[in-house]
Amino acid sequence: MTGTERPVIDTSKPHSARVYDWFLDGKDNYPVDEELARQILAIEPQAKRSAQHNRWFMHRAIRRLGRDMGVRQFLDVGTGIPTEPNLHRIAQDVAPASRVVYADNDPIVLAHAAALLRGTSEGATEYVQADVRDPEAILQQAGTVLDFGRPIAVSVIALMHFIADEDGAFEVVKTLVDALAPGSFLVLSQLTAEFNPEAVNRSVRTYGAGGVTLVPRSRAEVGRFFDGLELLEPGLVPVDEWHRSDDEGGEDGEDGGRADSGGPVPLYAAVGRKP
Repeated sequence: MTGTERPVIDTSKPHSARVYDWFLDGKDNYPVDEELARQILAIEPQAKRSAQHNRWFMHRAIRRLGRDMGVRQFLDVGTGIPTEPNLHRIAQDVAPASRVVYADNDPIVLAHAAALLRGTSEGATEYVQADVRDPEAILQQAGTVLDFGRPIAVSVIALMHFIADEDGAFEVVKTLVDALAPGSFLVLSQLTAEFNPEAVNRSVRTYGAGGVTLVPRSRAEVGRFFDGLELLEPGLVPVDEWHRSDDEGGEDGEDGGRADSGGPVPLYAAVGRKP
């Protein structure tokens, strides 16, 4: 692990990664996180479902990139608390020699980083402690493991809606993509209020009252993250519509392609290729 120091975990206020962990039925959260999560569920009953579909999108995207596009290097920014199967397991199941770097600034992720580092002997799995608002530091540290002269898939999953425009959300993603070689990919999902504006905007206020920034974006705004990239089919779509048929068979506890009548999941998702 690089860029790390002894973690200091603040349990006096909720943290977005720990709230997300609670939505995924994880155990690495605190009462203050559960309280905020339950407030969100009272406003938006689909919040837990959205978190699950977002996770399944990551599984599908990484599996497709490794299996169909031959990607063997992955940089996961905003890793979050380890939840099986982690990204490196998906990538290394496809190709054991895959190299994966996780990056996050949450002390509780650092505390659990050992779980992230259990990869294959043929590949490499590394964790760097760095803030997404400092993409240059992420790139510098990741460069000790990944070869930026070859294609890399950068995943930014359910992260940028915690970064406001004025804090450089679009510039962060551009910096990461600009550092990539041609043939690299951006995997991104982002909250939107377009399907249920009242519930999502109430969630924004509830997160804000808990001290957490939440910025839903329109489809056009999410599309800006992919400027200059070629979107893979089916393009920029609700997260549950991105190659949903890949889940048939129920791999890794996913939904097995079952019918889902909960309505659109309020996150957009896409995978873009750098020409």
